[in-house]
Amino acid sequence: MNLDDLIALDIHTHAEEPCCGPRDDGYDEFQAGMAKYFKNPAGAEGMLPTVQDTANYFRERRIGCVIFPVDSERETGFRRYSNEEVARIAAENSDIMLPFASIDPAKGRAGAREARRLVREFGVRGFKFHPTLQGFYPNDRAAYPLYEAIEEEGAITLFHTGQTGVGAGMRGGMNMRLKYSNPMYLDDVAADFPDMKIIAAHPSFPWQEEALSVATHKPNVYIDMSGWSPKYFPPILVQYANTLLKHKMLFGSDWPAITPDRWLSDFEKTEIREEVRPLILKENARRLLAL
Repeated sequence: MNLDDLIALDIHTHAEEPCCGPRDDGYDEFQAGMAKYFKNPAGAEGMLPTVQDTANYFRERRIGCVIFPVDSERETGFRRYSNEEVARIAAENSDIMLPFASIDPAKGRAGAREARRLVREFGVRGFKFHPTLQGFYPNDRAAYPLYEAIEEEGAITLFHTGQTGVGAGMRGGMNMRLKYSNPMYLDDVAADFPDMKIIAAHPSFPWQEEALSVATHKPNVYIDMSGWSPKYFPPILVQYANTLLKHKMLFGSDWPAITPDRWLSDFEKTEIREEVRPLILKENARRLLAL
């Protein structure tokens, strides 16, 4: 990937479809609920893009992307998209796509071995965690063997923070617990793994100030601005993006729930300083990913 040829780098895109056959029972209802929350008609119709579709879409727009699955097999029963498959397709589209992986921390030392193998053999650059979807607190010591492996391999971690569209409006919220995604739990992780780069994903409603506090205090914590249209960004997030955290804010869309077209269009109308825009859209990610 040559960032000089691209207009932006989207740090937050999803590989949604499960591997190894047809969708699992309940997966259609889960995706329909997500589509309703994000007002995404393609998801409601079961028309989610493949990883190759994603690469084609982003290449047409000259936008690079980081793509990942989410391993929530234990908590949801849905089979994860194969980390190896995502990495293989990303490698075939390396001009536009970088692979992250996902491992449920409950897999313990087996998960740590998998993480090392994915970095060394498949070129995986980072790992996605979704505490609400995976049912764990980020500072749970049971996750630390996996973090140790990620830190030692020089990879990045990306954590969902704040409220989630997963289960929103569904009976019992699909048994999802919002409490796990308070970004303050990342403060312990950042202190205990100071050499591991951590991205707190999304405006962290209702804990936006906690996320800003952790990112301001801990040098290894960044924030991606995905999952919300920029026109809904809280003023304090825009304030910090323009000032104290201008070198630690990252463009992310949350594809396919939110498209880069929509995000970038609304970003143009947001009160972000002109000199800060290229930092958010590309330059901060260039430095973080050492591209």
